[in-house]
Amino acid sequence: MPKPTPVPGRDDAVAEAAHKRRGRSGAAVESAPARKRRPFSAADKLRLLKAAEVALASGERGALEAFLRKEGLYSSHLTLWRRQFEARGSEGLAARRPGSKPKLDDKDRALLAAQKKVAQLERKLRIAEAVIDLQKKAHAVLGIALPDLDEVES
Repeated sequence: MPKPTPVPGRDDAVAEAAHKRRGRSGAAVESAPARKRRPFSAADKLRLLKAAEVALASGERGALEAFLRKEGLYSSHLTLWRRQFEARGSEGLAARRPGSKPKLDDKDRALLAAQKKVAQLERKLRIAEAVIDLQKKAHAVLGIALPDLDEVES
């Protein structure tokens, strides 16, 4: 940002602070909070769809527009909700999480966790077998007789 030009009657600290509060255009930065989306429950959507149908059926000119204005809706809301209702009934109007569907369901996640556990145990088994082979070789090199497993178990 360019350095602010000194203004007569203002000291430099005040001019610098005023310059920092402005954007590139020099206009003061607005601090209006961002608006949140208005959530609609499935019951609200169904109620609004029925009320819109009543407004349409009345035949009164502008009844639907007045209804939309009063409720703070767009006609695209009604169109989307009608499609959802026709496709899946009242369940289709229920709110869903935004974003794409998860790639794995609960069953697939459990299967993946089990496969991971099996791979871990197989790795531990290979290490244990390598240690046993090493112990056998050490006993052979040192000339120590290994205990007979049949004698130990009985």
